[in-house]
This record gives sequence, structure tokens and C-alpha cells, in this order.
Amino acid sequence: MADYDYDVLVIGAGPGGYVAAIRAAQLGLKTACAEGRETLGGTCLNVGCIPSKALLHASEYFEAAKGGAMAAMGIKVTPELDLPTMQGQRLDAIKGLTGGIEFLFKKNKVDWLKGYAQFKDAHSVEVAGKTVTAKNIVIATGSSVTPLPSVEIDNEGGVVVDSTGALELASVPKKMVVIGGGVIGLELGSVWRRLGAEVTVVEFLDQLLPGMDGDVRKEAAKIFKKQGMALKLGTKVTGVTVAEVNGGKSAKVTVEPAKGGDAEVIEADVVLVSIGRRPNTEGLGLGNIGLELNARAQIETDHDFATKVDGVWAIGDVIPGPMLAHKAEDEGIAVAENIAGLTGIVNHDVIPGVVYTQPEIAGVGLTEEAAKERGAIKVGKFPMLANSRAKTNHEPDGFVKVIADAETDRVLGVWCIASVAGTMIAQAAQAMEFGATSEDIAYTCHAHPTHSEAIKEAAMAVTGKPIHM
Repeated sequence: MADYDYDVLVIGAGPGGYVAAIRAAQLGLKTACAEGRETLGGTCLNVGCIPSKALLHASEYFEAAKGGAMAAMGIKVTPELDLPTMQGQRLDAIKGLTGGIEFLFKKNKVDWLKGYAQFKDAHSVEVAGKTVTAKNIVIATGSSVTPLPSVEIDNEGGVVVDSTGALELASVPKKMVVIGGGVIGLELGSVWRRLGAEVTVVEFLDQLLPGMDGDVRKEAAKIFKKQGMALKLGTKVTGVTVAEVNGGKSAKVTVEPAKGGDAEVIEADVVLVSIGRRPNTEGLGLGNIGLELNARAQIETDHDFATKVDGVWAIGDVIPGPMLAHKAEDEGIAVAENIAGLTGIVNHDVIPGVVYTQPEIAGVGLTEEAAKERGAIKVGKFPMLANSRAKTNHEPDGFVKVIADAETDRVLGVWCIASVAGTMIAQAAQAMEFGATSEDIAYTCHAHPTHSEAIKEAAMAVTGKPIHM
């Protein structure tokens, strides 16, 4: 048997990679993780999930103070925006969490190989000029921003930026154009709108949030419009130009109807390009091991996350499925357990997704549209306006929707818009993981008063026994 430097080598230290490395080490496997960033945690902890939530949370406080929500509850304040301090607490959050991953590596005896890895063969990679061998190699390199053709990103200049640049703005733009009406664009657009920017969202499709339930997409558009966002749906961007204006820079975004029509120019201080993400598979030397990509530049794996090359595995954003940190984490645990000879499984039919706007938007399972394609269904909806906790908290927007199979009553999907939808959706995911019916949820006692009672009420509506509507 060949001797290797490691039992497991993970390429990438994002949510999937660092979790896979830690779990492999916990299972007694000699483990290393190759990561070229200066800090661990990947996109999520450094320039994605965590920093965006730091700004979302802080901007919610600012809007509550400035917009009158606090005054309506008897709290009179005159807020002043201190953007450097707000950005500073974002950086503190990143430092604490990325440092925490480094501590966990040391605790679990995971070697951090500082550099980007490239395959030499199926059991060896080159990292920072050094060849390292491993019996098993896990590709967990994540994803990066999808560019918009002919539009140049300049995060340093701060005019045309991607999601990373939008986190680093040193001042609040007067006018901001967000190209793309998906999760990231809406979240970051919400941050700067709350802080004072006029935000226009340009989306090629005729609705926001591709892939989400139809009712959710329609309701979300109403809410964002009410909050002051301008939405240009069914609209394509044909060009972005940047010019010097009064000693500074300004952008002009040329748009036209997606189905054809007259062009229009929108002026902006900042343009955020947010049209999706693409797998990080370039530069890995996959050709050296005969590993080909699919039409979407993803790596195909079997149910155990093994590629067609013996000893090479892949998880997270580089394989098919939603590009979500929690999906990658679960796959990281599963692939480590499979390598160790255990049984690691991820149920890809039950992976929740959340949009961390205010209110939050969340869903798990099938949309109503997808469920109908499979057969007869039952649907129950309950408005947050009728939920006692939401009403008391002055959070009336949104609803919960439960979709169940008409014959078996098994829950197929749950969708909600609520201030804490991201937390609420966990109950739905757990129920679906264990094959719950709408009646199971309806007859589960929920604490009162809580937002989660809306899930119970929606399930009761499915069973034909609604109480509070």
C-alpha cells in the first residue's frame, strides 16, 4: 500500500471545506486543508454570509430609529450614522469567526497548508511550490461572482462593484442600481437603502427571487416597493459606462425591456452587479486527473460525493445543487464520514433557503408550482397580520404557506415571509426530514405568543380546520 502524507486533504476552507477537514480529523484521519486566503472560512465568513448580516442587522437598527418605528413604541431618538464604526463591527465579526476556525483546526490537529492547490495526479497536489500527497482529496473550492459581459468590476474605485465591493463602501451612495433581483442583490440593496440610498433593482425576469415560490415572489415585490425600492422587472442591462463628474465618478446604466423596446438610462453613484455565482473549478488542474466538468462547469459526483476519479471527492458550490453554506457544511460532514467508512447522507430535497431582508423570506422543499407538476396538492396560508406576536411587534408583512400532498397529507414545501422567517423555517425542514404531514404540524403544540404559531395555523388551514382566520 502506498504511503501518503495525509489520509485526507481538503482543498478550500469555506463552510464545506473546513467542516469536512474537522470532521475527518475527529474520525481519526490525518487531515490537512489547503487554503490560499489569509484567513479561513471562505467566501461565507470573509465576504459573504457573515459580513452582510453584520451590515443588515446594524442598518435595521438605524432605520428603526430614523424611520419612526422606535418613536411609535415610545422610544424617541435622533440617530446619526457613523458608517466607519458600523463597518468596524463588521470587521470585528469576521475576525472573531475566522479566528475561531483557525482555533478549531489547531484543536482537532488539522494542518493548514497556506496556498492554492493544483492537482498533479489523483493523489498529489502542489501547494505553494511543495508537493503534498493524500489517499483522499476533497474539492471544496466554493464559488465566485458571475461577471456581467462587457461590464468591468472595480471594487477599489467603488462605482461598479460586486458583492465584495458593496460591503466595503466608504460612504452611502445617493443613487444605487442593483443588477439582479436575487438574494444577494436584494440583501445588499436593502442595507444601503436603509442607510439613505435611492435603490433601483433591475431584474431580467418578470419577478424577483428566481426559484422561490410564486406567491412569495409576488409578495416580496410588493414589500420592497412599499419600502421604497424601485423595481424594473423584465428588464435587461445593455451597458454600463463610468465617467468623471464634478471631481468624482458616476455611472450610467443603459436598460431596455427584456422582450425588446426603447432603451432608458439610469444614473447611479454605485452599480452593484449581482447576477449569480459560478463554481471555482479553474486552476485546479482537473485535466491532470481526467476530471471533466458538466455544462454548468460543475463537478459531478455520486450519492456519496465521490467523483469518477478514485480517491477524489467534491462538495459544496462546485457540485450541482443550491449554492448555500449550510448545504456545503452538511456535505462536508457526510463526505468525511463516507471516507471514514461510515454512512454520510444529505437529503437534498430538504435544504432551506433564506433571504435576510426585513422581513426575512424563507422556504424549504417544493414550490407550489413544482408540487402541482407532480400531482394533486393541498395548500394552506396564514397571514402574519393575524399572528399575535407579529401584530404586537408591529411586523404585519408576510405569510406562511404550507403545501401538502392531497392524498397522503405529507408536507412537500413550506414558504414564509416574516421578520424571523429564517429561524421559523428550521421547524418546517425538520418536520419534512422525518416525513411529517400537515396534520402532524397542526397538532404540535406551539409556544404562545410566537411567530412560529403561523406555521401551525397554515398547517391547520391545509387540514381544513383554521382557527384564527
